[in-house]
Amino acid sequence: MATDITQSVRHVIAQHPAKRDDIGDLITRRPLPGPQLEQLDPFLFLNHHGPQTYPANNRGLPFGPHPHRGFETVTFILEGSLAHADSASHQSVIHAGGVQWMTAGSGIVHAEISPPEFLRDGGPLEILQLWVNLPSRLKMSEPRYVGLQQADIPAITLPGGSELNLVAGEWQDRAGPIESLTGVFMATLQLSAGAHERLPIAPGRQVFLYVVKGDVEVSGEPVQPHHLIEVDRDGDCLLIEASSDACLLFGHGDVIDEPLYSHGPFVMNTREEIVQAVDDYQNGKFGGLDT
Repeated sequence: MATDITQSVRHVIAQHPAKRDDIGDLITRRPLPGPQLEQLDPFLFLNHHGPQTYPANNRGLPFGPHPHRGFETVTFILEGSLAHADSASHQSVIHAGGVQWMTAGSGIVHAEISPPEFLRDGGPLEILQLWVNLPSRLKMSEPRYVGLQQADIPAITLPGGSELNLVAGEWQDRAGPIESLTGVFMATLQLSAGAHERLPIAPGRQVFLYVVKGDVEVSGEPVQPHHLIEVDRDGDCLLIEASSDACLLFGHGDVIDEPLYSHGPFVMNTREEIVQAVDDYQNGKFGGLDT
């Protein structure tokens, strides 16, 4: 008797559209948080900037020095380049195909701006930034930062011919260059038209799946570009089929299931912790940064 493999397949619960919320001349879409979804525990926030082309002699990205506490930022540079500097003395310029992973932890001030060459010459730009929550026991971790260029990220060819760029976690016998504090798996997927892939996921883990571009089906259901795809947590795999060239942001993590209290750039468990974060920042305990 044949085994019905669909019994272990995860299914789509909802599709959450990314709403336009431009920041000056920077095209910005945000699927999370949204009207129907405050968070996708442990995933808190996603901004999709671009795609767009900047002219020569442009003003670049507007994200000058600002603070964070209590979570991690994961930034994917799909096109263009991004300069990072922070109050823990980390500096880098990451180019297309690279990733920045920053643990804000107990508190950090950072800036994400365009490097001088981009300001001078312009060019295409597309960036994703994802916020990943930390449990209460890790919220006051020491801040850290890792900048990865495309060559630092393993590109794994899947059985259906797609490419999985492994940032964090394990895929069969391969490990991503980031050791996440909470065991988060994170990757991007590049699929060609006609590709079929089966993506294994441990039962109970929360999936993060965002369609950057392309026409795909997830476990048999058509999904739309610029949508966050919410799936159930019961099965042990996702089935992905692409009818055009496509790019997906794909991750999963353990559910934290703790109270969430956020205020702007701070994400903690209680209002009192937010008040303390604001006070600490205003009193210079995050350090300073000049750009």
